[in-house]
Amino acid sequence: MIGVPVGAEPGQAATLPSGFQEQVVLSGLNKPTNIVFSPDGRIFVAEKGGVIKVFDSLADTTPDVFADLSTNVHDYTDRGLLGLAVPPNFPTNPYVYVLYSFDAAIGGTAPRWGDGCPNPPGTQDGCVISGRLSRLQASGNHMVGNEQVLLNDWCQQFFTHSVGSVEFGPDGALYVSGGDGASPTWADWGQAGYPAVNPCDDPPGGVGGVQTAPTAEGGALRSQSVRAVDRTHTPLGGTIIRIDPNTAQPLNDNPWYASGQDANTKRIVAYGLRNPYRLTFRPGTSEIWVGDVGWRTWEEINRVVNPKAAVPQNFGWPCYEGDNGGLHKTSGYASAGLNLCTSLYNTPNSTTRPYFAYNHADAVVPNDHCAIDGSSPTGLAFYTAGMGNYPSRYNGALFFADYARSCIWAMMPGAGGLPDPTKIELFDGGAATPTDLTVGPGGDLYYADIAGGTVRRVRYFSGNQPPTAAATATPTSGPAPLAVQFNGTGSSDPDVGDTLTYAWDFTNDGTVDATTASPTYTYTGTGSFTAKLTVTDTSGASNSTTVPISVGVGAPVAVIDTPDAALTWQVDDHITFSGHANSPQEGALPPSALKWELRLQHCVTDTSCHTHVLQNFTGVASGAFDAPDHDFPSHLELVLTATDSGGRSSTTSVTLQPKTTKLNFSTNPPGLTLSTVYGTEAAPFSQVVISGSHNTISAPSPQTLNGVTYTFTGWSDGGAQTHVATVPTTETTYTATFTAGAPAQQGLSGTVTIDGSGRPLPGATVTLNPGGVTTTTSATGGYSFDNVTSGNYGVTVTQGLGRCVTPHTASVTVSGTTTANVAVTALHDNAGYSCVDSTAGAYVPGTTVTPLTGDDAVQQVTLPFAFPFYGANYSTAWVDTNGMLSFTSMPSSVITRGAIPSGAAPNNGIYPFWTDLKMDTASALRTATVNGDFVLDWNNVYIYGYKSYRLNFEVILSPNGNIRFNYQYLDARASEQGGASTVGIESPDGSTAVQFSTADPVLRDTLTILFRRT
Repeated sequence: MIGVPVGAEPGQAATLPSGFQEQVVLSGLNKPTNIVFSPDGRIFVAEKGGVIKVFDSLADTTPDVFADLSTNVHDYTDRGLLGLAVPPNFPTNPYVYVLYSFDAAIGGTAPRWGDGCPNPPGTQDGCVISGRLSRLQASGNHMVGNEQVLLNDWCQQFFTHSVGSVEFGPDGALYVSGGDGASPTWADWGQAGYPAVNPCDDPPGGVGGVQTAPTAEGGALRSQSVRAVDRTHTPLGGTIIRIDPNTAQPLNDNPWYASGQDANTKRIVAYGLRNPYRLTFRPGTSEIWVGDVGWRTWEEINRVVNPKAAVPQNFGWPCYEGDNGGLHKTSGYASAGLNLCTSLYNTPNSTTRPYFAYNHADAVVPNDHCAIDGSSPTGLAFYTAGMGNYPSRYNGALFFADYARSCIWAMMPGAGGLPDPTKIELFDGGAATPTDLTVGPGGDLYYADIAGGTVRRVRYFSGNQPPTAAATATPTSGPAPLAVQFNGTGSSDPDVGDTLTYAWDFTNDGTVDATTASPTYTYTGTGSFTAKLTVTDTSGASNSTTVPISVGVGAPVAVIDTPDAALTWQVDDHITFSGHANSPQEGALPPSALKWELRLQHCVTDTSCHTHVLQNFTGVASGAFDAPDHDFPSHLELVLTATDSGGRSSTTSVTLQPKTTKLNFSTNPPGLTLSTVYGTEAAPFSQVVISGSHNTISAPSPQTLNGVTYTFTGWSDGGAQTHVATVPTTETTYTATFTAGAPAQQGLSGTVTIDGSGRPLPGATVTLNPGGVTTTTSATGGYSFDNVTSGNYGVTVTQGLGRCVTPHTASVTVSGTTTANVAVTALHDNAGYSCVDSTAGAYVPGTTVTPLTGDDAVQQVTLPFAFPFYGANYSTAWVDTNGMLSFTSMPSSVITRGAIPSGAAPNNGIYPFWTDLKMDTASALRTATVNGDFVLDWNNVYIYGYKSYRLNFEVILSPNGNIRFNYQYLDARASEQGGASTVGIESPDGSTAVQFSTADPVLRDTLTILFRRT
């Protein structure tokens, strides 16, 4: 299954465990995607096209339209209004939060495409849109005021993997997920686009920059962008973010809040996801559980253990997907030698395996009889004790739904209470196209049925269960007088021994007209009637159903004039359509009575398919569309529905099969392996694809056959080692030629310097990709790699946590002995000082208490050695209660300082935490000499005016002139994390400085900052 599937026909009747029943509780909806129960009892339902409806209760049959965002929403294929949430204290906090596919690029104006995607750019180059997170103010059942846009991001080039869920966490934070926006058809790393390639501005090269392996970082690699050291911005595709619900700003206890990176990096709490369509929280914890819709082979349920962990979890997409007894490399991306993937393959422990993964070819539970014509996890919900009356064995279970398989399972709890992947049970076989799953206020499981336009509830009855009414009528229409044979014998009751009684109301006027199971009734007047059957069991429980009857009036007849089923298509063909309808009562119906729906039937075999609704055309008798790029087997279905003024309707459809091309793959010499998006196998082999489609092909190199090493030299079509081939209309052979013998080995070396100063950067990590080999720069900034194969590489330089030295990747072509010097951006001054940030240093407590105490006090301290600082040696320093040290006498303390350098006194200083602090009898400045270094430890000082805001920090001076800052007991509040502090070192005259931060809450426990002169 690709992306979020929508629009399939309702599944078979639900099959549930004993005591459970499924009921339709809300109906008449247009592709519902989300259900939200508000604390005051109302039910909000999002429709894919952009309308939000609100029901006062489950008994409400006439919902109000809360808001209509359809002009802004790009309702095309898997795009639409997909996320909905209300705050835990709604309506006191009167906002409804929405997450949708915005019909414009980031910063653009909607509507750009208008619920379609014309060619050009078409499905091969993608109609670029974005994701939008907004909040809508509620007054009663209606939105008031304007939409408040909180975040506009998630660049989406292609028509799947759009935005996902928006949910409030147990901590009150807002959590938002979004897909990678990449092509579902080929291995996409930013190759396509119109009028410019790489329209999402991914590095390297930005908009219009050609993305090639191994350095490409676009397309699906957006899910790994936070690891792309040369990025100028961090896209949110393939991530989960944690933000302030009022501002969408990152929260200051997020993992990368102190990273010094852009705001998006600081928002991210998990990444490496393809299409995290649904997420939920395990009750009683902060754990996030994610339904990640997969590509051709795997679906995943992922667990984010702690969204505030020091390092966010990386789930590996697109380099890894699924779990085949371990991390499973993704064909099409693995064979391309992409730097971002190679570095993951070299450090597999940096990737989190899925908590549970299931293969498209396998049943989730043996013999569950759920369809395997595709897969997509589209709903997650936990059940815990006290929620409702479900049997206690479900306490702690994770329910998860799959739209394409039309089933819901329960992952039962195991040891420690966690859901156990070895204890999965089928819960609802034949569920009706579920796209959202939640537990309602009464403790029952509810889901949105997108194809049937309903919301359904699964209830448990510990005692008597109500019956299920079923009725048929023959005929259901005809001229008056019309004799109709009704049959209610299909009604049933799950309780053994119960008998049913029948009550028929043939005109739905409240009068019982018959009490037998199969009565006959004659309609003498013309008109539309509703016959109602109510069945009642022995204990008095009842259930009803209806059958529509038309007497003397008939439904219109819809006719598709063009195209007919003889038409076949290839990708990007422009196909026109036309149709009409006639009503027995009204004659020819106007175009306003017609509605068209274009569906893509995505198949696993020729007969086993599930549906994506590509596009709707309402109120027109004719139109056109462009044929999409997609896997084979698949085909198009064009559906026409005609509705007359009386609400009577009929539907007809035409199936349109694609043209196909046979692709043959071979190698010279034979027997070597080649990769496509369908897998890697030894040539020769063949595949059948849709004519005009895009397909990724790759020749892994080097590879060994019969003890001989072979190196790739070229493709018969002239393409790169890994490239996207546009399929012709005739049978075609692609041959990869290899040369026997190992590739030539070369040397690569260079010097890493600080940009702007030219000074060397010692101790930096240099990584060569592909290959993932690392080395460390020398005292003069030098690095070298031996035995490097000729080709294109990325040389990545990193040091520390990324604030002192900004990670950077340089693209290098190795041919012969190659020199590649790399300049990186780093914090530095004009005198040769720079810094390194890390978590490697241990806090070294002082042991000797000095007299320093009080507010704005200064203490002179004698150093145990002559300390070199900006060209002079000092044996005395002045230290104050406000977190600074100066080598120039200070008669009094200065409370705060802004940005440095500054000519204003004091200067000649070292500032570990310069702000307005105070020291009382519980505080102390403590010193120590440890291993030749001198320690000055501000212990248990507090933020002035906030006596409970206490922290430790220290300066460690080394005889060689190195300066180290350490921090301890910093709570998660801005003032303790440096939100009003200056951190750095400054020259004697205040003309130059290394400023780590100023008024920026980036300090953390265990942080070490080393200042050194190179």
